[in-house]
Amino acid sequence: MRSFVSILASVCIFTALLSGCTQSSGGASANNGGDITVVFIPKVTGNSFFESANDGAQAYAEKNGFHVSYEGSPQAVVDNQISIIKNAIEQKTDAICVSSLDATALDSVMKEALAAGIKVVTWDSDVSGDARMIMVSQGTPDQLGKMLVEMGAKSLTDQGKKPTVDEIRYVWHYSQAFVTDQNSWRVSGEKYISETYPNWINAAPDNYYSEQDPQKSIDIGKTIFTEHPDIDLIICNDSTALPGQAQAAQELGLGADDVVITGFASPNSMRDYCKAGILDRWGLWDCKVQGALGCYIAYYLASGNNISVGDKIDIPDIGIVEVMPNTALDPQAYTAKNSGVVILPSRTEFTINNVDDYDF
Repeated sequence: MRSFVSILASVCIFTALLSGCTQSSGGASANNGGDITVVFIPKVTGNSFFESANDGAQAYAEKNGFHVSYEGSPQAVVDNQISIIKNAIEQKTDAICVSSLDATALDSVMKEALAAGIKVVTWDSDVSGDARMIMVSQGTPDQLGKMLVEMGAKSLTDQGKKPTVDEIRYVWHYSQAFVTDQNSWRVSGEKYISETYPNWINAAPDNYYSEQDPQKSIDIGKTIFTEHPDIDLIICNDSTALPGQAQAAQELGLGADDVVITGFASPNSMRDYCKAGILDRWGLWDCKVQGALGCYIAYYLASGNNISVGDKIDIPDIGIVEVMPNTALDPQAYTAKNSGVVILPSRTEFTINNVDDYDF
């Protein structure tokens, strides 16, 4: 089993996309790092994805000499995130690193934080580009949308179906209609389906949402089976929806031979379902690395360093990352020299053959 340090060390050097960019050492030394605190804000606490990201951030901060304060709510409610950010402003924290529940609802309070001199970073799920400095993303919408669809296609093939020929009925089940990351993956996934599998039919174009509520994800999962007894594929692009959907299938006596369920969630949250034959494959990226990287960049900025699009930063134990323009995630995105994105270089597909190699 790979240790956290070895996972961090395996992160690749990003290919240069912009000419004339600069490289800086990641050693943040403008201020005493031990006095710098990054408030790390998840969408929701108690979820294995976010808890694992916090584990990675805490271990990394301890090793590199700064503090991470993990502050979230067990309910995925925008107003709760706003309250946490307002409290960080009142406490005059050095930096915040936020996974946003909504694409724009946090913009105003994030801009308040910027105006107060707080360094503002997002990770996992973004806000508007002018409401933060850097976004640490798990991948582009095209990368992740295609990955979701192709994991489903592989499992359909394992069932004996022919995804390029057969009429495949599918639905999407995730958190909510306004969350940036998951909606962008669905949009890109739909585009990829229309181009690659035009014979597939979206049985519920309005999608199913379970608001990152564990019990609701099970209930919605059962509703999908009730409303679509002939469903072939359920894509859960949310780390609460996927285990909930698998639990719903298990309670109804359904397995991977009956319906394909796939999506994004941590290996630990899905291991038992995989071994019970409920699903064949699902995916994710290393959320420990993402949490560590997001908090480190917030700390790096709070230490007095500037970051511009095109810069390459040498992150301790991780490697060199490049700051790309926001258009790397959205062609219509806000652009500015001091607002950019860093993209994790790899994602992982989990199956019965490799799930025990991972522990997060």
